[in-house]
Formats: sequence, C-alpha cells, structure tokens
Amino acid sequence: MPEPTLSAAGTAPQLSGSEFSGVVALDGPSGTGKSTVARGLARRLGARYLDTGAMYRAATLAVLRAGIVPDADDAASALQITQTVEAARITISTDPDGVSVQLGGEPIDAEIRGGAVTAAVSAVAAVPAVRVMLVDAQRELIGDGGIVVEGRDIGSVVWPTARPKVYLTASAEARAARRAGELGKQSDLAAVAADIDRRDRLDSGRAASPLTQVDDAVELDTTHLNIDEVIDRLVDITIGVAPRTEHDDD
Repeated sequence: MPEPTLSAAGTAPQLSGSEFSGVVALDGPSGTGKSTVARGLARRLGARYLDTGAMYRAATLAVLRAGIVPDADDAASALQITQTVEAARITISTDPDGVSVQLGGEPIDAEIRGGAVTAAVSAVAAVPAVRVMLVDAQRELIGDGGIVVEGRDIGSVVWPTARPKVYLTASAEARAARRAGELGKQSDLAAVAADIDRRDRLDSGRAASPLTQVDDAVELDTTHLNIDEVIDRLVDITIGVAPRTEHDDD
C-alpha cells in the first residue's frame, strides 16, 4: 500500500473561459489537507478563499491574551470568552495568494498556529455565542459568492446552500503524519495523533454546530492523494455542480 502523502507535485493551471460565482464548502477534520487544497482550488477557480478555522484561532488568541482559561461548560468562563471575542477586532483576507489574519491590526498568522492556541481552540469554538458571532461574520464575508470556504460546519450551518459541499477525510495515520510534519514533530507522532483524536471528539460532540458530514456532501478521501490530485478532483466536482457565469465555454 502506498504511503499517504499530501505533498505538492507541481502547479496546475487556472481554469480559463469561466468565472466562478458560487460557494464551495470544504468541511472535514484536521490533517485532511483542507487549507492547502482549499487555497489551491480557489486559485484554480479564480475565486476568493476563506479559512474559517483561522477566525476561531484568532478569537482563541484574544481569549488567551486576556488571561482566560477556556471552559465552554463553565458559565462564567463562557461569558468571559464571549465578551472578549465580541470586543476583539479580528480581520481576515480572502485572497488565496495573500492570506492574512490580524487581531487589533496586528498580524497573527504564525501565533495562531502555535501549540497554545491549538490546545484551546476547540473549547472557545464550542461556546454558542462565539459561533453565532463568527458565523455572522463568515456569512458577510461570503457575500455574493465566488469563494471557496473551508471549516467544520460550512455545509451544515454557515452556508447550507453551497454547491458543491465536499467532506474531506483521510486515515488517522495519514492525518497524524501530516499534522506532525506541519509542526516539525515527526518524533512525537503518538502525541500528535492523540491531540487530533481529542479535537475530533470535542468538535464532533459539541452542541453548537458540531463537525458533521451532511447528507448531500461528496466525500473525498485524501489519504493517498497529493495536493494536485485532490485539487483536480475538487475542480471536477465543482464544475459538475456549481454555478458559473455566462462566460463559461462549456
């Protein structure tokens, strides 16, 4: 059996003769390659790109900087989290070639990928009031479409009318290996796998907008596919079901 991979195998050309005007929803757990392929798909479609997970990470960083220990099951903590996120100034770009997240005007792209934020983000994201605020912001950013949106509840909650809805999966081993590679912790694979399992359980079990595969989503297993292979399949899925403008040559 081939080893799981998600390494780039080259740059595929952008689609020509059409202007994408719809909304693609890419959902799935950590380690499936969502962020990488979502940005690549947006480039191929000539579309915008939105990483909703980065918004929750930015909110989590604001909470941690405020000295709050996130506990979604504790009413006092949940209230503090909600008030902190409400007061935070979070901005995010939708340019797939210039992704940038800021908190109060400060670039935080590297900091939100650190261990402290990763460990706390599921607890912050589980607070219902936080999800309401960020989902409203996400819907405003999606606007009239022409965008690829990735997260955990895009097809189920954020934009249920998205076409297509794709649910990315991969084996537990592949997901852990990819995440460890991103973190530079190949020697600590077991710990990374345990953390992914913990986040899966928290994200799937929360009451507000849990991670789930909706009935009309296309499932795509990325275990043995590289980046370009995944993007090629996503393009095929997208042009088969999503709206395009009258400039389409088909």
